[in-house]
Amino acid sequence: MTIPLHLGIRAHDFHSLPLQKLIGKIKEYRFSHIQFAAHKSFPESVPMLSSLSPGTAAYFGEAFRQAGIKIAVLGCYVNIVDSDPAKRAQALQDFSTHLRLARDFGASLVGTETGSVGNGYTPANFTEDAFQQVVASVGEMVAEAERFGVTVGIEAGLNHPLYTAKLAKRLLELVPSNNLQIILDCANLISPDNYSEQEAVITEALELLGDRIAVIHLKDFTVEDGKIVILPVGQGQLQFAPILRYMKYKRPHIQGILESTTEEHLQESIDYLQRLYEEV
Repeated sequence: MTIPLHLGIRAHDFHSLPLQKLIGKIKEYRFSHIQFAAHKSFPESVPMLSSLSPGTAAYFGEAFRQAGIKIAVLGCYVNIVDSDPAKRAQALQDFSTHLRLARDFGASLVGTETGSVGNGYTPANFTEDAFQQVVASVGEMVAEAERFGVTVGIEAGLNHPLYTAKLAKRLLELVPSNNLQIILDCANLISPDNYSEQEAVITEALELLGDRIAVIHLKDFTVEDGKIVILPVGQGQLQFAPILRYMKYKRPHIQGILESTTEEHLQESIDYLQRLYEEV
């Protein structure tokens, strides 16, 4: 039996649609699951992350359940290393709220990137102090996740304090809990300096993080004027074959989530991934 490729999408990549129309789009493209950030998809229902209630979670969770759509990642993208202690505390509180309500949404994993110690890009993100702040915040988040029997998903990203697979592996070692897993986006590990060695970068990430990868994000990139530019899947330079080989043979049935691929390119990207998946 050939293991099927399980594809999903970030719900907010369909932009702002009424709930039933969003569900219709998800089913139209035969996605089995989504990444759902309620605040991004439905800002009227969730004007602030702190606005979430059990009722909000039950409302959206039940709608997706009835449609046969799984929330693979409950998105709560907050800055967990904000240099302002009050803002960092609020970010951790908002994440904790998502952990508490994850089961009402029908989700078992709540995901975020690490954010930045400054306002956007700063070299200070590449310091040991910044990494240790990640460790401290993630430690708090995981302790809360353990209380509710859910999982924290951390995503490494270029220019963030967690910007390589090695650092992600170190984080897993310093916060030794199975309630901490990795959301792997290989495009997030590619820089203008290493893109020509991307096969080694991808192979290292898959080998180092192994079975601690909970979900795979799928997007593409190119390099323009010495900068990484994100593109729809299949239109750039990312080598998807090793990722799909990992998904097919090493972690059968692991969920992949398309990211930064607008609807006009969606079917083409799905077909590209499916064709390559069958070839590997």
